[in-house]
Amino acid sequence: MGIVAGLDSSSESTRIVVCDADTGAVIRRGYAPHPVEKGPEVDPQAWLISLGEAAGSGLLEGVQAIGVSAQPHGLLPLDVEGNLVRPALVGNDKRAQSAAADLIDSLGGRTAWAQAVGAVPQATHAVTKLRWLARTEPAHAARIAEVMQPHDWLAWQLLGRPARRTTDRGGASATGFWSAATGAYRPDLVELALGHQVRLPELLSPSGTAGFTPEGLLISAGTGETMAAAFGLGVGEGDAVVSLGASGSVFGIHHEALVDPSGTITSFADATGRHLPVVHTSNAVRVLRGAAEMLGTDLEGLSELAMNSSPGAYGMVLLPYLEGEKTPHLPHTAGSLHGMRRDSMKPEHLARAAVEGMLCGLADALDVLRGRGMAVRRVFLLGAAAELFAVQAVAPALFGVPVVVPQPAEYAALGAARQAAWAWGVAHGTLAPAGGAESGPGGGPAWVDPPQWPAATSQVFEPGEELAVGQAVRQQYAAVRDESYPGAFQREA
Repeated sequence: MGIVAGLDSSSESTRIVVCDADTGAVIRRGYAPHPVEKGPEVDPQAWLISLGEAAGSGLLEGVQAIGVSAQPHGLLPLDVEGNLVRPALVGNDKRAQSAAADLIDSLGGRTAWAQAVGAVPQATHAVTKLRWLARTEPAHAARIAEVMQPHDWLAWQLLGRPARRTTDRGGASATGFWSAATGAYRPDLVELALGHQVRLPELLSPSGTAGFTPEGLLISAGTGETMAAAFGLGVGEGDAVVSLGASGSVFGIHHEALVDPSGTITSFADATGRHLPVVHTSNAVRVLRGAAEMLGTDLEGLSELAMNSSPGAYGMVLLPYLEGEKTPHLPHTAGSLHGMRRDSMKPEHLARAAVEGMLCGLADALDVLRGRGMAVRRVFLLGAAAELFAVQAVAPALFGVPVVVPQPAEYAALGAARQAAWAWGVAHGTLAPAGGAESGPGGGPAWVDPPQWPAATSQVFEPGEELAVGQAVRQQYAAVRDESYPGAFQREA
């Protein structure tokens, strides 16, 4: 078929992979950091500078199509001429927390939002950032005529800023004004937040084409970073992904949107036409780092200590709610250590309690998805902490299924490249619907399967004979959790 490229513009850098469109084999790689900018406001020209550096030295020579993924939680407010009204707002902008609460009240509460768009406004959402602008920068807000997200804007720039503006389902589902369940925008929510209507990008199908560059390169629909990473990993229905950052997230691929009145589940769309429900926790690797600092060691040292203890940490249970918690909904609580006895107060038992507490908290989040009918037959574990021996040893028994630890790779960029190969194949007729294929999402053209690239190189850890032990550890954890916070978790399930 040819050569395609995937471009991932994260919050810190640009990564590019150039791949064989048929096999997915990586031919070349490019990387460049973004110019140093900290905080919730960014000049997006920095993304273009980084992109140019990453693509230098002929990296894109011979490429026929490009897919773009980018940090999902961003807002680029544009005026009637398509110019930026102010710098882009990105990430978890804590200044907007009061705006989120304001929006929730304006529509009638968390349940109303969950039913409207599958998500309750948070500081990360574009709709919340619009509300913050309307309240704090009314002059700027009044000039906003259209809005884009980072991957929309980057694709538009690559295309030479054409009249047509586009996005995809995955990116749209992260805005707070598009519903994955209905597949439609809610312009009324934009007006509720900003005070007036704006132009919104045209929604493309998963294998759609945003356009062609002046040089003739196809630009695919693009998507958010999480959606691109899931596509690059090759996860499907029955797979869940547990991402270990300072905070945690658990998501999976599902055949339908999960509307959760409590707002615990955020109903994203994925990059393939299916759905990607997500449950967030406030605490993941920060629990391990905090415990390591207490014990005067690092993460590797903590892992070694934990393996010198036994399952159940000699009766100690750490509730890992160091920064409050989202799942269960305990925003104002703190972490706590239970079951301390003289003979259990040893470094190895505290280390084991930290590992088990973090993973039990994530298993609680996984159970929220299971409780809504999402099958979980294996778990992909992502993040640097996934490489820790103690995490690999403990996680399968606590999650109750095989745990897959993929080899570190540029999965978001790979997902963007795979999308580019999909769009190129559809546009040029080299990928066609199977016989009797049903209509695509929203009644569009018949469904065309994406290119079947090889799965990520991974290690697989089975629960084996430790499954019963893992269930006992979870029961010990749940007993302490429920005694400390009666009813908190039950209402999440």
